[in-house]
Amino acid sequence: MSHNRLISVTGLGYVGLPVAVSFGRLGPVVAFDISKPRVDGLIAGHDITGEVTDPDLAASDLLLTTDAADLAKADFHIVTVPTPVDDAHTPDLSPLVSASKTIGQYLKNGDIVVYESTVYPGATEDICVPVLEETSGLKCGTDFWVGYSPERINPGDKEHRFETITKVVSGQDHATLQTVANVYSSVVTAGVHKAPTIKTAEAAKVIENTQRDINIALMNELAQIFNRLNIDTTDVLKAAGTKWNFLKFSPGLVGGHCIGVDPYYLTYRAEQAGHQPKMILAGRHINDEMGAFIAQQTVKLVLKNKLGAPSKNLITVLGLTFKEDVPDLRNTKVIDVIDELETFGMDIQVHDPEANAAEAKHEYDLTLSDIDDLAPADAVIVAVPHFEYRQGGWAFITSLLKDQKGVVIDVRGVLDRDLTPEGITLWRL
Repeated sequence: MSHNRLISVTGLGYVGLPVAVSFGRLGPVVAFDISKPRVDGLIAGHDITGEVTDPDLAASDLLLTTDAADLAKADFHIVTVPTPVDDAHTPDLSPLVSASKTIGQYLKNGDIVVYESTVYPGATEDICVPVLEETSGLKCGTDFWVGYSPERINPGDKEHRFETITKVVSGQDHATLQTVANVYSSVVTAGVHKAPTIKTAEAAKVIENTQRDINIALMNELAQIFNRLNIDTTDVLKAAGTKWNFLKFSPGLVGGHCIGVDPYYLTYRAEQAGHQPKMILAGRHINDEMGAFIAQQTVKLVLKNKLGAPSKNLITVLGLTFKEDVPDLRNTKVIDVIDELETFGMDIQVHDPEANAAEAKHEYDLTLSDIDDLAPADAVIVAVPHFEYRQGGWAFITSLLKDQKGVVIDVRGVLDRDLTPEGITLWRL
């Protein structure tokens, strides 16, 4: 490699594995994860997340390992572990602290540690550095150095990949920044942007997703307003979208590990600094309530169609993952739809061609149904428009209904409204 650094990647999920594979095309990479099943699956040659193809995985020079001692072979450590929030929406930095302790045990003079995990401004230097120093017995800025380079991986996106997305990089001093930039420039063809400080890079990451969250929240509130006014939101957005500077966002369920989580990291730090954020938390509240709103509209339409008492109605929910065409179940808001439907006494059956059935059972206590085992339902909710559902279109959707009639809830508006079959009551955000 032109930068002469030996790379390690800690955390081989949706973010870490593409990073490791990209660097692994140029030279050996220590690819470490604490999950033995995850590492064993990768050693067997397959990535269950679908982010890396089998040929790309095979072509990459990775030392796939659960033995933390292998980290000592590297001198440039990239950390890509999850940074979730707890039930109170407070940042949970325990995975980051744990990873820092692990790396600290094998840190050497001259090493650089770069964090990619989403954090609030100041977390790298205030939380991670003390852990690295305490565990290693070394001094940051003298014996080892740190940087921050926020991840921008978009699960399921085949166009915007690790190599083709401009990489924001930062370091605690000029020399570290230059080294971090050189390392990432060796694989990121889109180039790098050098942030002046680590805190700047951390802040840039959280506002990227906060901005999207607020824009989607506006669309979701508009959808609720237009629902009361009996106006189709999609029609309104298409008309408004003809103006050159209208931002094209759409309403929907906002889940996943980024947009539905990152804003809480910023609001947490803002409150620590004595500022009470209003707009950001308002947007979060709107987006978090959309699952219940969709479920309530479903129940109203089922009852309006006089399909029977709620306890005798069967609802089929299509899609459980947080977005289409990915198996990622983290922070899916479809579960909010299901939970709200159950409070009305509705019977629910769920199908998802992408989700892992064992994970769905473990995380949400949900049993996924095979497509052939779905009983004819009174209503179908297309919650996540996976390719299989889009390809099947109306013929597939109506085949799931009793007598091919009933209520269809098209959350993302993927079905052609003009081709709505007779006997179908269609509702969409």
